[in-house]
Amino acid sequence: MERGLLWLPLLLIFFWLAWAGKQEYEKVQAYQIWSQDFERHKYDIYAILGQQGDRLTWGTPTRKAPINLNTISFAEIHKIQLHLDQNVYTEIPQNLTFKPKRISIQLNSNPNLNIPFTDLEIACNWFKYLGDRLAP
Repeated sequence: MERGLLWLPLLLIFFWLAWAGKQEYEKVQAYQIWSQDFERHKYDIYAILGQQGDRLTWGTPTRKAPINLNTISFAEIHKIQLHLDQNVYTEIPQNLTFKPKRISIQLNSNPNLNIPFTDLEIACNWFKYLGDRLAP
């Protein structure tokens, strides 16, 4: 009886992990359908991002379809910044041991828009790509 009570929390954790994995799998499946229309795209647990022509679209992934989608054109962007560990960069730093937080996009007319990232390499690649697209 005591052994059964000891194994019950592990069994509950196993079922919770299986449920959480299924939820994330459904988010990825919805993202794959959404991203088919984009030339360049990324999936993150916090945000999805896609680029098609001169349009940049991002939003929040969900199991059904992305929500809170925002779209801007590259012509609307004034400058971009990379936010890492409470620091703001306009160029990719040499020492890449930081935890990425977000790419901040400053528009000509609106306040800053923030796109969160969890992977440093993906954040730096998108930052470089967007910077190259904005270069005159």
